[in-house]
Amino acid sequence: MTLRRRGEKATISIQEHMAIDVCPGPIRPIKQISDYFPRFPRGLPPDAGPRAAAPPDAPARPAAASAGCRSPSDGARDDDEDVDQLFGAYGPSPGPSPGLSPGPSPARPPAKPPEDEPDADGYESDDCTALGTLDFSLLYDQESNALHCTISKAKGLKPMDHNGLADPYVKLHLLPGASKANKLRTKTLRNTLNPTWNETLTYYGITDEDMIRKTLRISVCDEDKFRHNEFIGETRVPLKKLKPNHTKTFSICLEKQLPVDKTEDKSLEERGRILISLKYSSQKQGLLVGIVRCAHLAAMDANGYSDPYVKTYLKPDVDKKSKHKTAVKKKTLNPEFNEEFCYEIKHGDLAKKTLEVTVWDYDIGKSNDFIGGVVLGINAKGERLKHWFDCLKNKDKRIERWHTLTSELPGAVLSD
Repeated sequence: MTLRRRGEKATISIQEHMAIDVCPGPIRPIKQISDYFPRFPRGLPPDAGPRAAAPPDAPARPAAASAGCRSPSDGARDDDEDVDQLFGAYGPSPGPSPGLSPGPSPARPPAKPPEDEPDADGYESDDCTALGTLDFSLLYDQESNALHCTISKAKGLKPMDHNGLADPYVKLHLLPGASKANKLRTKTLRNTLNPTWNETLTYYGITDEDMIRKTLRISVCDEDKFRHNEFIGETRVPLKKLKPNHTKTFSICLEKQLPVDKTEDKSLEERGRILISLKYSSQKQGLLVGIVRCAHLAAMDANGYSDPYVKTYLKPDVDKKSKHKTAVKKKTLNPEFNEEFCYEIKHGDLAKKTLEVTVWDYDIGKSNDFIGGVVLGINAKGERLKHWFDCLKNKDKRIERWHTLTSELPGAVLSD
């Protein structure tokens, strides 16, 4: 900084000039440095004469005063306003400096709070329309123990293929439970984001207990021929929301994939279910045992399926002639047999008998695997005992009941 002596003309170095013109500031015009720096970077205007500083308590002039006759106090006030305007260009001053008159400061708009930017990938947002919507209806037929799921249509699905379309299908699971044992799926519709299926998928062997504790998972996926199928979205419906024998319609936005609870209670794990019909025929003088179908069987093969068949015994079997066996159903966990066997026996002797039904997985070149079984008779409990007595009390009447398979049979030989 260059100091000037009394009487010398004010000079400014190039460094000081650059500091004033270029420094991003703010540069505050305080009294101490204003003695050494000119108020204007390029000097005072040629018509400006020497002005005396106005006392701090100088009275203000009336507004009607002539511009040609200005007092020294007016000049000082004008100078301060010019300085405020000059330095205001380099940045706002936090407040008035001591010794200088506060100049008018332009009003600045309040800063807007930062807004949440939209997700770059719109399909990953929480907007329900990003993945699409699904229309479907559910009906629980209490009499036949069946859950009918009608998949109607979907709208605005997320594009999954390079052509901006998808090849969608819908698959169903009952939770908790094995995935493939209770998996159902619709057909695949090609090159569409607004598919219409109008397809009904049915779960058999659904009990009132299932309706209380199970949840239906509905997933929409994109089928790919040369790689893994891709997940689009899903929704879940607790079955306890349904009323028996009443159709409920849904139109739900698909959600991102939700985690599946793998720590479910092992006591609820099942080996599958079987639908058995019993009838004592007075005409044939024998017990007719019908093996209708199985549902949600445990997978025993490496491909995630089984090759199931059913065997029945009426015990005690002294002559070992009571064994009957159904045909083998390949690669399925929900086989339908519709086979019936007849045991010639007097009606009065049935109270002493026990019907043993076992389900097996057929294997070539090695022992067949035991899947599960159920025992009906006087030593049974719950629904199994009730089913047996209903058959004894109602001659010539066919009675069907679903039974849960157990992994062990008391007193049974677990070999084929």
